[in-house]
Amino acid sequence: MPTYDFPQDLRDAQLALHQTRAAYEQYAATLPWSAEPMPGWESEKQPYTSFRSGKADSPGYTPEQAATVADFQEKLRELSALVATHPYWTTLESGVVDARMALKHAHEAADEAA
Repeated sequence: MPTYDFPQDLRDAQLALHQTRAAYEQYAATLPWSAEPMPGWESEKQPYTSFRSGKADSPGYTPEQAATVADFQEKLRELSALVATHPYWTTLESGVVDARMALKHAHEAADEAA
């Protein structure tokens, strides 16, 4: 597997993208299942199983929750664009996809080396 000499600002942006995505997913797990108020539901019992799916009523997001979600989404868009359009990618003649995949795991190699 080839090694890449990623610029530090690109590595930092990718790590920030990972961290922001993880923080967003952790925050989203605490939110109601629907952004808008919605009634809950329960499915009919299915044959050959005792499992019944359903959801309780969702109160929707509060204005603060909606603002936090919007902030996360904006930050994720900015970081994604920063990583995707970094000038480093134009320096590669081939193997850009492999390099992009390697960048996603570059922080793991740095953690192991430390």
